[in-house]
Amino acid sequence: MSRRTFLGSTAIAGLLAAAGLAARGGKADAAEGTFEIVKSDAEWKAELTPEQYYVLRKHGTERAGSSPLDREKRAGTFHCAGCDLPLFASDRKYDSGTGWPSFWAPLDNAIGTSEDRSLFITRTEVHCRRCGGHLGHVFEDGPPPTGLRYCMNGVAMTFRPSGSA
Repeated sequence: MSRRTFLGSTAIAGLLAAAGLAARGGKADAAEGTFEIVKSDAEWKAELTPEQYYVLRKHGTERAGSSPLDREKRAGTFHCAGCDLPLFASDRKYDSGTGWPSFWAPLDNAIGTSEDRSLFITRTEVHCRRCGGHLGHVFEDGPPPTGLRYCMNGVAMTFRPSGSA
């Protein structure tokens, strides 16, 4: 790769990142709103792993195929890694082939959604309704009965097998 190609690619990547932040109103923080659990940025950094903090609080995305939760097949419940709220039941999980844990529906009163216009497209962002942590996005290409695909970051969740406390 030539120096000119490298510098041009770097400049384009920077512009795309800036445009994504501008579409979010200049914020890269977790979902805006009033939540039951509110902590300072320093508190979240102290309680979460760097990867969890990046995804839950800064709207990051883990690398596809990197989460063991994508391959989790046991009966149980997926919880928010930020506040432990139960989010998804394992009987609503399916293999979407995307490399991220996917579900056709959340548990009742578990999530909130907002419009995400980063990356020059409009998507529906999914966040924890209790702490506002970014979980992933929902798409309209899922299986019956909802036709939805809740494409979640595994690092944003923990798994509790059925029968465990």
